[in-house]
Amino acid sequence: MLHRKSLSLEEAVTVSIVSHGHAHLIISLLRQLDLHCHSLISKVIVTVNLEEEDFQWEDVSLRFPIKLLVNSSPKGFGKNHNHAFIDCDSGWFLVLNPDIEFDSDVLKSMLSRARAEAGLMAPAVWEPERQTATAERDIITPWEVFGGRLLGRKSPPGPVWFPGMFMLFRSKAFAQVKGFDERFHMYCEDFDICARLRANNWDLQRDLQVHVLHAAQRESHVRPRYFLWHLHSLARLWLSKPFWRYWSEQKRSR
Repeated sequence: MLHRKSLSLEEAVTVSIVSHGHAHLIISLLRQLDLHCHSLISKVIVTVNLEEEDFQWEDVSLRFPIKLLVNSSPKGFGKNHNHAFIDCDSGWFLVLNPDIEFDSDVLKSMLSRARAEAGLMAPAVWEPERQTATAERDIITPWEVFGGRLLGRKSPPGPVWFPGMFMLFRSKAFAQVKGFDERFHMYCEDFDICARLRANNWDLQRDLQVHVLHAAQRESHVRPRYFLWHLHSLARLWLSKPFWRYWSEQKRSR
């Protein structure tokens, strides 16, 4: 690990991945990170949220350390990543889904263009069935969620929030807003943290020169428990102060 001697903690990245029985996907993702991005990775923290067979780390040769956290009972998205952040000693903190794929050094490319005021960065995201990058989502209003599915969505002029599959946080920004709101068990915590970052004068920076592939699971479309979690999170979001403050700010700026 000679590259680590010249790795500045300010530019280094701690990666947090949560597994819900996704060992096979995570092994593939770790190999991609090692092949393309190892020079900037301080460590990867893998949280096993659902009981599964042990990961076969001995079969994978990696150039960065792995820390494995095993939950005694399942925790929500935000709580898992907040717990991983406790062990982050680098300038950047990457929240990464197991079902992300890439074929280049996405971290080096993104950080080379990071603006000083950027508290959160994200690449362009492609899905396997589409021929273009996923469009930006607007403020999550009832109309955007339900009407948009029927009549189509209109993209905002700039990024308003980033979905949680690939969120590259500046660590001091993540710490300043105290991470994810753990009252969201799953869904909408990504919008909420974006709203709170903007309220603390941090920018959201989309890097369209970098793209990743997201093989979306869309559990809320097919599993009742996940659908109920989604509805519960939407209700919590629409009753929260950060949502209405952000909605008002965006409305004034257009």
